[in-house]
Amino acid sequence: MTRILLLGGTGDALQIARALRASDLYSLAGIGKMPEGLACTVRVGGFGGAQGLQAYLADERIGLLIDATHPFAARISSNASIACRAARVPYWALRRAPWQPQAGDDWRFVDDWPQIVEALAPYRRPLFTLGREPLAHLDEIPAHQYWVVRCLEAHAGNTRASVIGARGPFTVDGERALFAMLGVDVVVSKNSGGSATAAKLEVARERGLPVVMTRRPELPAADREFDSASALLRALTEWSADS
Repeated sequence: MTRILLLGGTGDALQIARALRASDLYSLAGIGKMPEGLACTVRVGGFGGAQGLQAYLADERIGLLIDATHPFAARISSNASIACRAARVPYWALRRAPWQPQAGDDWRFVDDWPQIVEALAPYRRPLFTLGREPLAHLDEIPAHQYWVVRCLEAHAGNTRASVIGARGPFTVDGERALFAMLGVDVVVSKNSGGSATAAKLEVARERGLPVVMTRRPELPAADREFDSASALLRALTEWSADS
């Protein structure tokens, strides 16, 4: 039986994992809550780069790798592409479409942390939805700003910042209440795409707030790419029938 290795990191990945068999493997980076009720084996941690992953593919007799990591996990995707090419294992990727600005949006596109800091200079109450990245900069907060950082896990923060531990999906009503309570005047986001965290963009549009939006990194080409978990699962059913 050909085994599947699924690289996770998104809610879409969990949907795929629920369709895997007991012989298949679901690999997580180790951040966030461990999934329950899966037939497949769940592993946590890295592989030791592209060479380590190549060896893992051979040792575990993997016949298909599915990359359903976050769109900003560029290093993991690069390692997966290199390892699959070297091991001659098919490399599939779930690549959900990025968000696109709509009428009424005020998006400021940036590429890295220094550009984020520069774009935020005129504002006082930013809401960061970048994951853990801002936690490394809590001692660098400008005197006129108070930060709110939302990521998967709660954190102590400090006198100039609060950290909210929360996991999507988020609702428009919930985001409206949060923005009003915090007095948010700018949102900082990765262009992750998908529906789970898109409500913040709708509320920013309603309130006329700017969004500092981090562009996606370039990702490697895959043997097959899918824009939704449902499309990938349909292809996986066909592939499994032929394997």
